[in-house]
Amino acid sequence: MKKVLAMALSAVMACSMATSFVPADDGEKTTLTMWCIATESDANHPAYVKAVEEYEAAHPDIKIEWEAFENESYKTKIKAAMSDPSTLPDIFFTWSGAFLGDFAAAGTAYCLDEAYKPYAEQLPEVMLQNSTYDGKHYAVPLTMNIVTLFANMDLLAEAGYDHVPETYEELTACCDALVEKGIVPFGCAGKETWCVTEYLEPIIEKTIGYEEMNEIFAGRSTWNNPEIATAVDTLQEMINKGYFDPNGIALGNDEVKANFLAGKTAFYQNGSWNCGEVNDAEGNFQAALFPVMNSEKATYGQVIGGPNDALAVSASSPNAELAAEAAFELGKEICHYGYLAGSGLPAWTPDYDISEVKPLVADVAEMVANADGMVLFGDNAMSADPANTYLDYVAMVYGCEINGEEFVEGLTGDLG
Repeated sequence: MKKVLAMALSAVMACSMATSFVPADDGEKTTLTMWCIATESDANHPAYVKAVEEYEAAHPDIKIEWEAFENESYKTKIKAAMSDPSTLPDIFFTWSGAFLGDFAAAGTAYCLDEAYKPYAEQLPEVMLQNSTYDGKHYAVPLTMNIVTLFANMDLLAEAGYDHVPETYEELTACCDALVEKGIVPFGCAGKETWCVTEYLEPIIEKTIGYEEMNEIFAGRSTWNNPEIATAVDTLQEMINKGYFDPNGIALGNDEVKANFLAGKTAFYQNGSWNCGEVNDAEGNFQAALFPVMNSEKATYGQVIGGPNDALAVSASSPNAELAAEAAFELGKEICHYGYLAGSGLPAWTPDYDISEVKPLVADVAEMVANADGMVLFGDNAMSADPANTYLDYVAMVYGCEINGEEFVEGLTGDLG
């Protein structure tokens, strides 16, 4: 997977091919509805706005009515809609992996095999790997992202560091120096458990290795692994040593990110979709990966992420064929503008000037190109019920309600 993704990303970054919108036919205006998570505070909001504007300009007989929802509330809303497909919009944002797989298995998502054919040369097949089930495509990839360790180099300099720590021992020494200077090393949004996984999952991966972590998320291997308990205890040790903002337990991601950009914390570990915003903030920032915990099983280049954000089409849509074509055209432009803005790496091959791609985006793209292995975000790699169980245990870890051994025992009992 890593080698193929790296080659595909390199091709996506380097190739250029000309495409054009298909002129709209005259006739009665058709309305297509769409749900997504690109709220006004989301890094991808401008990309959605531009994509919709361009699509409607090129297709004056079609109107896109779209609504954006906050991340966590959207997960609840879209899963509820799966039980009553008539409530789904024509086009809906989805995460790939098992999250979308539930829709495909239920027959709720429309098969996009035919709609994909005209776009195959612009959208590498490998980018659809996480949205393909039983050989059929069910979503349009937008961008790909990985968990990224962002660092405020001005604050690190105050602690005597001119680079992002590359080993765990160096990271803890850096955090100790920061704490001594009265600087909070990390911020993490306890109100949004997926943000906690952005810290825990890299630690687990860098402890047990990406192959084993993929097997666990896929349900082919057990959670009954003492090294996972060690990884959980490592995170809690960091919390107990004051490496995390204690107020973070009650904060949302937007607040935590704002604190980092304002220079209130030295590190912020979250998705690479934040590259543009961090790149453009006032200060000196760098992007890196979490260091290795167990060099016998993991490497620095093992990452959490991959092609994940996507648009799917409701199988119950009265205009499913039209919505499928629209999803591809919208997806291509959301990728286009999101990539240039720094809110994601491209799943589509650019047919536009990429010379002004933001430096942090280019840095993360190089990390992906050099990656040794990838594990899709846990709450997407697992189907809905196991993912919710997993997130419940992750929340208890961040609140220090359970330790590593209890985390492993609980998940082993509930998930195997």
